[in-house]
Amino acid sequence: MDERMADLAYSAGWAMVRRAPESAGRAVFRRLADRSWRAHDAGTRGLERNLRRLLGPGATDARLRALSRAGMRSYMRYYYEMFRLPAMGEEYILDRTRATGIDVLEKHIRSGRGVVAALPHMGNWDHAGAWITLNGIPLTTVAQRLRPESLFQRFTAYRESLGMEVLPLTGSGSSTVGTLARRLRDGGLVCLLADRDVGGSGLEVEFFGESARVPSGPAALALNTGAALMPVSLWYDGPYWNIRVHEEIPVAGGATRAERVQNTTQELVRVFEGAIAEHPEDWHMLQPVFSSDHERERDGASRGRAEAAAAPAPGAGAAEHGGAGTPEHDERNG
Repeated sequence: MDERMADLAYSAGWAMVRRAPESAGRAVFRRLADRSWRAHDAGTRGLERNLRRLLGPGATDARLRALSRAGMRSYMRYYYEMFRLPAMGEEYILDRTRATGIDVLEKHIRSGRGVVAALPHMGNWDHAGAWITLNGIPLTTVAQRLRPESLFQRFTAYRESLGMEVLPLTGSGSSTVGTLARRLRDGGLVCLLADRDVGGSGLEVEFFGESARVPSGPAALALNTGAALMPVSLWYDGPYWNIRVHEEIPVAGGATRAERVQNTTQELVRVFEGAIAEHPEDWHMLQPVFSSDHERERDGASRGRAEAAAAPAPGAGAAEHGGAGTPEHDERNG
């Protein structure tokens, strides 16, 4: 899907889903999930590669496929709710949310100490943000800058409509990291997804027994500002959203600042492992997260480039035989 079509699709989703009956909308997105799962498309295959690490080498293919089906349904439930959430209403959101551990987070905020809430891609993080703001706690988060710019603006407006302050991950005239640090020093709440490295500069940690790269931001912000680093896990239970605020992770020791950030990040990932293992169907990780998968992608891309370079130019065979050689039209080249 090209950028313009993606923008139109999301725009239509926000316009149409909130107007359709909820039962019908949920059924449609469930069917979309099952269609992707049956087709074993790229997203489903990516999810299964990640779930395989969680299940371990002894898991049967049947177990993996059953879990990936539940995972795709949970993933598409998130998308349905993303389109529907602005129209759900405060009472609906509050009544269907079950939260544990939130009292400690609230205590920190009331005392003037900032909190870095670090989340894996589980459940519905947009709902969690909406719920916490409805409980009177403002929050700041970041968003990956999508293309086209109009799509990024739609996502920003959507999350701002739920009460969040949204900062661009890249391409901002001001320092996003500096703004996050100021919010924390002022006793605010910063929420960051932290189980996948997006920018390519993350830290290498052990995750489900393998090497993976994750962001250093949550640990670094806690170290630099004195904020509490608190993992948060999210999952579905029937019609309910569940939020668990885990115990604070103290900033770890180390000979250098880099070691302290590394060790703290590893402790954070340990909590993520336990949370994901308890609710694996609600871990929406379809992209590569493990280092070996990233290497496999790079190797595949390198082989593709090498094969393209070694292939004869279009029409070369005809030219060798004295013909003019007319390359076939390729839509990718316009």
